[in-house]
Amino acid sequence: MTYEFIQTEVLGEGPLKTGVIRLHRPKQLNALCDGLMDDLGHALHAFDTDDGIGCIVLTGSEKAFAAGADIAAMVDYTYMQVFMSGYISRNWEAMASVQKPVIGAVAGFALGGGCEVAMMCDMLIAADNAKFGQPEIKIGMIPGAGGTQRLPRTVGKALAMDLALTGRMIGAEEALRAGLVSRVVAPEQLMPEALAMAEQINGMSQSVARLMKQCVNEAFESPLASGLRLERRVFHSLFGTHDQHEGMVAFLEKRKPEFKHR
Repeated sequence: MTYEFIQTEVLGEGPLKTGVIRLHRPKQLNALCDGLMDDLGHALHAFDTDDGIGCIVLTGSEKAFAAGADIAAMVDYTYMQVFMSGYISRNWEAMASVQKPVIGAVAGFALGGGCEVAMMCDMLIAADNAKFGQPEIKIGMIPGAGGTQRLPRTVGKALAMDLALTGRMIGAEEALRAGLVSRVVAPEQLMPEALAMAEQINGMSQSVARLMKQCVNEAFESPLASGLRLERRVFHSLFGTHDQHEGMVAFLEKRKPEFKHR
């Protein structure tokens, strides 16, 4: 499908491919508007329901993953307009329903809504020129797509307060130390690294990958005891699957497992 504000492609050599989504509003540094978020939600759903796709990579340009929400589109909104239309609520949470792993590949600016969308990904790889921040306070606003909620859960209260109340940006290395990103690479290695990670995940049992994602996400949303109960139930349930038996037998026979994703 052709989109107005994003570009998509399918890459990979193995049986399972990687769906790549690239935010594409170059003149606006990928500022997030309603149309872009509609496009993104549609593409995410399409890749998530495609049995030939194992993993999704979300990226932007070399200058910006997304420099924020489109302020020009918001400046004249009224309270009732944003409330009645479900602004942000309607189409910004598509990532939450995606079962497949989503890798964010961030170069340049990931600010405001861009930082919030990045945090919705399951893991982030950053180019060493990446900049993260929640600068909404500088325009008399607060984050509205999870910045006050996901950021402290990821980097801790102190740094989240620092970024939200001062509006300052942090670079890739500070983001790595804080746990916001998992890897930092040179800009030219960003997509090769993300695609290599996706290829590695594509070689695993896809049913297990989805359950693993669910369990890790549960750690952010429930008490420890509840999370442990879910983990134990999933652990037990996998003894009824083909891929668990194949994986263990292959390990003992010192060969590569042939997962059937069931």
